[in-house]
Amino acid sequence: MKKNKILCAILSMTILACAAGCSGVSTNTAAEKKDSAVASGSDKTKNGAESGSDKTADEGAAKDIAAEDRIAASDRVEIKGDVKSDRKYSLDAEMNAKEDIAMPDTAPAEAAEETFTAEIPEMPVTEPSTTTQEIPEAGQLTAGEWNDNENWGFFKNLVNSGKIEFPSYGLDPRNRIKVDVKNDSNAPVVNAKVRLLDAKDNSVLWSSVTDKTGTAYLFTDGTAGSVIVEAESGGIKNNSEGIIFDSEGSNTQGSSKKEDDYEVSLKQADNGVSYKKTDIMFIMDATGSMMDEMLFLQSEFSAITKDIGTQDVRYSVNFYRDEGDDYVTKCNDFTNDISTLQKLLNAERADGGGDLPEAVDKILDETINKSSWADGSVKLAFLIFDAPPHDGTDAKILDTIKKASEKGIHIIPVVSSNSDRNTELFGRALSITTGSTYVFLTDDSGIGDSHLEPIIGSYDVEKLYDIIIRIIKDYQQ
Repeated sequence: MKKNKILCAILSMTILACAAGCSGVSTNTAAEKKDSAVASGSDKTKNGAESGSDKTADEGAAKDIAAEDRIAASDRVEIKGDVKSDRKYSLDAEMNAKEDIAMPDTAPAEAAEETFTAEIPEMPVTEPSTTTQEIPEAGQLTAGEWNDNENWGFFKNLVNSGKIEFPSYGLDPRNRIKVDVKNDSNAPVVNAKVRLLDAKDNSVLWSSVTDKTGTAYLFTDGTAGSVIVEAESGGIKNNSEGIIFDSEGSNTQGSSKKEDDYEVSLKQADNGVSYKKTDIMFIMDATGSMMDEMLFLQSEFSAITKDIGTQDVRYSVNFYRDEGDDYVTKCNDFTNDISTLQKLLNAERADGGGDLPEAVDKILDETINKSSWADGSVKLAFLIFDAPPHDGTDAKILDTIKKASEKGIHIIPVVSSNSDRNTELFGRALSITTGSTYVFLTDDSGIGDSHLEPIIGSYDVEKLYDIIIRIIKDYQQ
């Protein structure tokens, strides 16, 4: 027993000695690390003091270069704003910066952190955007106007020289007959119905309504041979002598042949009925390429209604895209509730599309044939678009335009950016056959993509807003 107690005492002393030895090693190691850290900190402070001025100069130079890069990137966005290319530039620059700061495995961690914080925050980064330029403010879009009906000789020379060709999507404005209806006092007979009849069976080939100047336009494809112009006002009808079109498009009116003279004057005992009301419709291509034009209408609509007024004036806003989009057509009937119309406008966004042709035939059918156009009103439809109809829709478009002309609806095309020559010719055919004028956006505003220069004579560059206001007032009586 005593021997066992002695053995236990010896074992306990051995364990305590080992524990003390381990504790001593640990203490010495910690002390050494503390001394090493103090020495390292002292050296680091000393080295930092010696290189501080050089580091400050380098950081200043880096910030100057970064500032110049930011200015250059900003200029690119404001001037042209190709977001994709600007975004690529920013990402490339960031990758280059990261490559420059790559450090060997043996380099101190602090050095890598200093280089990273000195370079990366200063790099110009362009945030992704849904538009290629700043949102246009009201009154910025510029446009031109050209009236082929008032420059008919110029138009015919373009056609005869082959510079422009028709028909365009079913519309052939080349064989046009201008009709002027006057009363016994030689004053214009307003709102008179005029028709082009086939002399063989008196079938109606084309119909229209005279404007405030007593003028209307009729069209034939040239296959009918002899035709007759008829005017009706106040229940009184008056017919012209027969007009015979030959194969070259000239005609014989009565006994005298007149090359390219398609004008007929008719006398009417009735004075006609003045236009006391106005229906104004906006038809908007709402596909993705039409963002600038959509913003224009959203920002300018209320101002247009204030300039024109709401007394005896109604407005309508309509939108279309294409098959496969969220919707094809979205139509709203006429009203003078401007607040409601503005809400409908503001709810729309430019989206969808993706190919060149759009559902033009469907929106024209919806708005021309199914809207409640008021009898005896000035009827104006502004078609704001940048792409032509689909192939194979010619017959439907021709039928719709004939009905528009019969109702006296003037379709005013407003051709926008990225349009092609087919879109221009289609727009001009629309304006000629409905007795209106052709409007096209120009590059002068610096907003949006490039705009096609139409094949026309000289014109004035104006604000699109001013052109729209002037056109409306020109047709009002």
